[in-house]
Amino acid sequence: MKNLDEYIDLHAEEMVAVIRRLVEIPSVSAEAREGAPFGEECARAVCEAAKIMSEYGLTVQNIDNVIATGDLLTEDGKAPELGILAHLDVVPAGGGWTFPPFAVTERDGKLFGRGVIDDKGPAVAALFGILAVKNSGAPLKKSVRLILGSNEENGSSDLAFYPEKMPAMLFTPDGSFPVINIEKGMLRCEFTAECEDDSIMFFRGGEAVNAVPDRAECKIKMNGDLPSDFAKSIGGVTFSTEKSGDLMRLIAHGESAHASLPETGRNAVSALAKALSDSADTPFARLLRRLTELFPCGETDGAHAGLGVYDEKSGGTTLVWSNARYDGKRFVGRLDCRFPLSLSISEVEKRLSAALDGFTLSFMGTEPHEVPSDSEFVKTLLSAYEDKTGKAGECLAIGGGTYVHGRGGVAFGAEFEGDCNNMHGADESVRLDRLILCGKIYAEAIYRLAT
Repeated sequence: MKNLDEYIDLHAEEMVAVIRRLVEIPSVSAEAREGAPFGEECARAVCEAAKIMSEYGLTVQNIDNVIATGDLLTEDGKAPELGILAHLDVVPAGGGWTFPPFAVTERDGKLFGRGVIDDKGPAVAALFGILAVKNSGAPLKKSVRLILGSNEENGSSDLAFYPEKMPAMLFTPDGSFPVINIEKGMLRCEFTAECEDDSIMFFRGGEAVNAVPDRAECKIKMNGDLPSDFAKSIGGVTFSTEKSGDLMRLIAHGESAHASLPETGRNAVSALAKALSDSADTPFARLLRRLTELFPCGETDGAHAGLGVYDEKSGGTTLVWSNARYDGKRFVGRLDCRFPLSLSISEVEKRLSAALDGFTLSFMGTEPHEVPSDSEFVKTLLSAYEDKTGKAGECLAIGGGTYVHGRGGVAFGAEFEGDCNNMHGADESVRLDRLILCGKIYAEAIYRLAT
């Protein structure tokens, strides 16, 4: 609809000003305080968002300084049937920034700042999409609700505060275009074993459970030198050594990657485990040998653990041995498994329990998530995307999880294929023209779904 696009174009600078108000709040989850379950800055971001939505004439709720909602209601005030779920919390700034992380800097047609693409910028694009429909004067058949949470980056515990069911039609701008309608299931497994071995001081590698570990190291007691072939690359992982007396420190240098795309990384933990188990025959080396048979370096589909499953809709299993800790007595490891629609949490647990027989196991996970691609809701979102971009719309399946996982919704933007936004990294950015296009796509989709 022409005047929807005109509204977004005319209010582009205003969109940037609103994004700036939100980015200037360093809303990283922190220790709970009274009136601030996820930290004072997250609560401040929720309050600011509620204030902004109220300024634009939406019907606003602030739920415990955790979630702010803004409604565009039908004339008879019926409950919202279309929901847009975005988040106001961000990951820590980290180092390496060229620009101030908690400010918006415009440069070369881009906005820079923590949250401009994840998720404050897209949340504001969705807000202005709603406002464009409001401004059009078209009578609403369905009420629309913008839901802005504050704990997505740390497990989405904020959504437990939401007092009712999510709207029947729900999308989040917390993913990619065109539409993500399938998200694989996710299971994290911790496995432990007692194993005394006085020939090794420690073995450790990996930090985040949802990442391919890029570094692992161990310190061992040695009489003599390592085998001459020890330092050869394993699965693209290289090694370095440091010797001091009869102690040898072995370091594996890999390459990190998100656990949903493990084939793009090089696993330092499994490589060091392979190198050590091949060069020694001690109790811990034998434990590592068993683990490297289950989780071979370079294998990312879980085949040797009995999880090499693939289906046409959602793709194949991914499995990452992401953490290892050993102190000479007790071993602790962790796995990240993303599994297709044809598996379930119980089945994955069963197969891992069989593979890791003798270890003490604990699990935490979520089932796969699917919204039918032939639903009117999804087809409407795709048609809005096609009309505004001129590109073919299609449904995507991913191994990662978005904010709507398990809540009956889909991800609809805000990233476009080929864009490099440094999400979660230094100099996080978004092209302003892309953000304006997001606003137009969201306005068109809301108009078609709600009027």
